[in-house]
Amino acid sequence: MTADNKFPMISLKELPRGCAGEIIALKLTGSIKRRLLDLGLVPGTRIKVAFPSPLGDPKAYYIRGTTLAFRANEALSIMVRRLDP
Repeated sequence: MTADNKFPMISLKELPRGCAGEIIALKLTGSIKRRLLDLGLVPGTRIKVAFPSPLGDPKAYYIRGTTLAFRANEALSIMVRRLDP
């Protein structure tokens, strides 16, 4: 999957609810980065914002047929390119 350059790279936290993006990079190191890669957050993977928790943090995301939740500080380290307007 390849995104065109119509949308700039942003953090996952900035992706609006209901929108999809393509993972570009993880700005992490060590075991946290390894764990996210193991969960399927690899460059080129499609991810979609599902819904926030009742208090707004964490937010749920659809990725590879499952739902994962990330806190805002984690989502800031996941760089994506928006796929839809």
